[in-house]
Amino acid sequence: MAEIEAEAEIEADESDWLLKSESSSEGKLAETLQESRNRWRSIRIMYLTMFLSSIGFSIVMSSIWPFLLKVDKTADTSFLGWVIAAYSLGQMIASPLFGAWSNYRPRREPLIFSIFINVAANILYGYVHTFPAHNKYYMLLSRAFIGFGAGNVAVVRSYVAGATSLQERNATMANISASQALGFILGPALQAAMTGIGQTGVSWKLIDLELNMYTAPAFLGAFLGVLNIVLIIGLFREHCGNELNRMKGANGNIQEIPELLENSSVSIDLIAVVTSNILFFITLFAFAIFETIATPLTMDMYAWTGKQAVLYNGILLVGVGIESIVVFMMIKIISKRFEDRVLLLGGFSVLFVSFFILLPWGHQYPQIQWTEIKNVSNYSSVEIKYNESSSVTWNFFMQPPLVLTAERIGCPPEQVWCQYIPIIYLTQYISSSILIGIGYPVCNVISYTLYSKILGPKPQGVYMGWLTASGSGARTLGPVFVSQVYIRYGPRWTFGPTCGIVMAAIILMGVMYKRLIGFLIRYQRVQ
Repeated sequence: MAEIEAEAEIEADESDWLLKSESSSEGKLAETLQESRNRWRSIRIMYLTMFLSSIGFSIVMSSIWPFLLKVDKTADTSFLGWVIAAYSLGQMIASPLFGAWSNYRPRREPLIFSIFINVAANILYGYVHTFPAHNKYYMLLSRAFIGFGAGNVAVVRSYVAGATSLQERNATMANISASQALGFILGPALQAAMTGIGQTGVSWKLIDLELNMYTAPAFLGAFLGVLNIVLIIGLFREHCGNELNRMKGANGNIQEIPELLENSSVSIDLIAVVTSNILFFITLFAFAIFETIATPLTMDMYAWTGKQAVLYNGILLVGVGIESIVVFMMIKIISKRFEDRVLLLGGFSVLFVSFFILLPWGHQYPQIQWTEIKNVSNYSSVEIKYNESSSVTWNFFMQPPLVLTAERIGCPPEQVWCQYIPIIYLTQYISSSILIGIGYPVCNVISYTLYSKILGPKPQGVYMGWLTASGSGARTLGPVFVSQVYIRYGPRWTFGPTCGIVMAAIILMGVMYKRLIGFLIRYQRVQ
């Protein structure tokens, strides 16, 4: 009993460090007020950089499938998985390169260079329709370079780790992960807001510009990247937090512990580190599956058009984003009463339920894809398009033109499972989205905070790089997995194994529960 109480007391001390306000007055830092303001201004710019980097991934997620079909009719769901995975693959390759660059040169250099690549790649995405052939490969290339530019995540985390004291580090790392998760979730909200532009939009032939609901998010991403570069050039300054570790609080005790731990011989629990990386991989793997499949799934299940799928999924994800903001706020309150392991276990449990709900059941089956005829004007020459390739035209009497266009809606006949697997009811889909909006942010934020506690006050750059790589790997493999499995076997074999993977995370947490503890608790036990 005494050991449990001591562990709870130490856990509370760690939570105090994690949730401490940036403007905490418990101790006096070895810097002036102006230096503190400049330092936190630079850190907040890193928050913004992380947020914009995440938006670059998610802002086109709900429209990338219909846009891919529009620019290249040879693309299929399988290729969609590679297009989405290209972002994370580029990020996984670039992260160690930019991280090494920042070790030898001012961090401003890799930051500006990476964001410039991101801007150029977004512009390429907006112009992918202009190429005469192989448009889908240009889209793949643009997403890969957008991800490559997002490799500055390693630079952002290493800078924040170096610009904060040991007492501040956990809180700032948690804020970074919250900024990243928020960008992933709120990106589709911006996409939904742009559906009003329409699939045609406006064009400027002089520069081959087409501004529509598919390209506008990419150009917005380029604009935000330019704004980010301006802020880095104008306001970002290099800061070192080594001197800040000489913090002395009013009680003279808690603030001295990190210095003692930093020089201690107690090693980091590598088994706990590997376990945390696996749990974080599963978190992002599950969320990547949901993000990737949302648009094709709703188009197949509910016979939505591309525009409807983008709009409705965007609106739904706006609601999920607002829900996640509330969850982020609640985490800081709930974490004072429940330890991180309990919250993480609860988050995985909610994720399991959310994907279990998506398993199809019942006796209603998807509508098989057919050609819907829509009247666009009033009289005339009638043009009917079959499969958007061949056409037949009748002319009546010299009347004003009547144009009937066709759009294939429903579940494609080449997906044989459409004939024998029931639909996922809209209530199921919405309920699952709501639960994912609870489980994902909890798992994401708590994974980072618990990981930082396991690492303790010792340098975390290399270990945070591992965590970033595991997340990028999950966002690479998740879309590839879902695109290969869904088109061949349908939602049952997509979400069934996902439930199994999340359940494996819950079992792993149960087995490793006693080892997933903070460095301070281990240090106290050794003493």
